[in-house]
Amino acid sequence: MIFKRLFPLMILLFALLGNTVSAFSQEEVSHQNVHNEHEGAAHEGKKQLNITELVFGHVSDSHEWHLFSLEGEHGHEKEIALPLPVILYRPGKGLSVFSYSKFHGGWYLDNAGNHISNTTYDGLYVEKNMKEKIKAEDGSKVYDFSITKNVLSMLISVVIIFWLMISAAKKYKAGLVAAPTGFQNALEIAIIFIRDEVAKPNLGKKHPKYMPMLLTIFFFIWVNNLLGLLPGGANFTGNIAVTLCLSLVSFIVLLVRANGHFWGHLLNPPGVPTGIKFLLVPIEIISLFIKPVALTIRLFANMLAGHIVILCVVSMIFIFSAMSKAAGIGFVPVSLAFSVFMFMLELLVAAIQAFIFTNLTAVFIGQAVEEVHAHDEAHAH
Repeated sequence: MIFKRLFPLMILLFALLGNTVSAFSQEEVSHQNVHNEHEGAAHEGKKQLNITELVFGHVSDSHEWHLFSLEGEHGHEKEIALPLPVILYRPGKGLSVFSYSKFHGGWYLDNAGNHISNTTYDGLYVEKNMKEKIKAEDGSKVYDFSITKNVLSMLISVVIIFWLMISAAKKYKAGLVAAPTGFQNALEIAIIFIRDEVAKPNLGKKHPKYMPMLLTIFFFIWVNNLLGLLPGGANFTGNIAVTLCLSLVSFIVLLVRANGHFWGHLLNPPGVPTGIKFLLVPIEIISLFIKPVALTIRLFANMLAGHIVILCVVSMIFIFSAMSKAAGIGFVPVSLAFSVFMFMLELLVAAIQAFIFTNLTAVFIGQAVEEVHAHDEAHAH
């Protein structure tokens, strides 16, 4: 009870301290910049800690896989990153394939606050804002088909899923001579759970037809959620474009497999006065398109929020260190404890969100393929 009363006060205190540190850091950087101007800019000022840039730099997509940073010469950070293949198509210039390392040469801020590469390659430059983009210097159109961090993470997850499923299938093909063990046992539990708790209750006797799709969605989301929790991992399912594509797959299957009973209730609700139908039918049509939107935002928001919370809690160490080294060291145990707690919670959320997405997909498809019931026939007559 006491903790519940003190928790809002702690949040408020942390917020006030964060604002104070931010203001203090800005003032310190400002004084440092003035000092540098008077000294002839012989040395660069101390770089301000930007928590927003730090957090969104880790959860956003990129053309390189950042691993960690080392302190280099003159106080500059040296980034250790894996450059990824850049695949671009420009009208009039054709296809270009090269390594992202061609752009490495430092960054500067433009008037809008965007991070712009001061190194160009083949008439191209990189703009780093909330979303990293490769643009042409002459303003022409650039179509980007690159293997980004999220794409590479997706390919890794596909390889892992294939390896797990094929390994288990080989054991079943050879015949069960003993109880399943290891990954085979874990997969069997998950598959039976999806079949008995998701597919059968929502799809009835038609569930075997949709089991491959439901299992693919469940394991694809679950594995990518777990990969995103690894140190340096990509926030694949925290990308709204990814969750939108997954939702569109479910939505297309719903539209293709929907029967006449579903469309009849949607476009001509039985037992409803004609005047009410003019109001009810548009609402039903809007609700049909809200379903994939709900799937998209639910998965995206939950996974992105978890990553941001963990990164913010860890960043509190550096915020307190900006005040004093003793405060930073003293906050380390608190930050680590909260980080471990949030990480364990995210492990649970990773499985729960995969289950919820799969379950809602089964619910929506089940509504579309539902057969005519006896009471519906009697009501129609």
